[in-house]
Amino acid sequence: MNMMPIMMTYLFENMKMKRIDDYTKTLPIIELYRCVQSEGSRFGRPTIAIRTTGCTHRCYFGEGGWCDSWYTSIHPEKGTFNFNDIINIYDENPHIREMMLTGGSPTMHPALVNELTHFANERGIFITIETEGSHFVKTDYPIDLISLSPKFSNSIPVVGTKTPQGAIVDEKMIKQHNKFRLNYNEMKETLAYHTDYHYKPVWDGTPENLEQIETFREYMGIPKFKTYIMPAGDTREELIKMYPLVFDMCAEKGYNMTGRDHIIAFDTKRGV
Repeated sequence: MNMMPIMMTYLFENMKMKRIDDYTKTLPIIELYRCVQSEGSRFGRPTIAIRTTGCTHRCYFGEGGWCDSWYTSIHPEKGTFNFNDIINIYDENPHIREMMLTGGSPTMHPALVNELTHFANERGIFITIETEGSHFVKTDYPIDLISLSPKFSNSIPVVGTKTPQGAIVDEKMIKQHNKFRLNYNEMKETLAYHTDYHYKPVWDGTPENLEQIETFREYMGIPKFKTYIMPAGDTREELIKMYPLVFDMCAEKGYNMTGRDHIIAFDTKRGV
């Protein structure tokens, strides 16, 4: 009998998850701030936002604009915070028991994600992680809420388009964007392992995009009550145009709608 597959399974299942061992080391975190959750099923709750840098995707939504955190993905900036900074901001805000881990792609940093689950478990903090679903990250303590925002064909950059800092989109960028897009197996593992989830796709107002959103929902077995449709747009002006369309569509189709109220309130301002 070949024992190798059994041994490999045992080793994988008993392998310790990576952790952060130096709390003074600079991490791939470019924003750390107090705010109010403005999207999805935790809407309206005071939270601490932790934004990582680096992303597997290069999202461009045509008239809806580039990813609203393009400085983590299209032109990723370097991290500036360490783990002690996270501890300090919670010490300064003892009334806050929520955490929003966003990016970029936070799942690119498994040691950080796992360390945050330890910190949250000790403090009684509810963690939401925003992810496009490119990678499954196993953690010592399951994450409370997976906010799954898969990217459909309307997110693919267009050759010749200028990025926010003036670079020109080429085939290499498109290949990178598509490399981990709609990574179904990783998404299924993510939803099965962690505590809870909601599905939060961006809708650009077109029937084609809506069909993809619904096809994905049915394939993944996601109920409509866990589905929150988000309007495309990275500025206040663009979102105001989209809001009535999403309101009407959700009322007709039976989805939940989620706004992007931090953009409505603060437009393109960062750290809000």
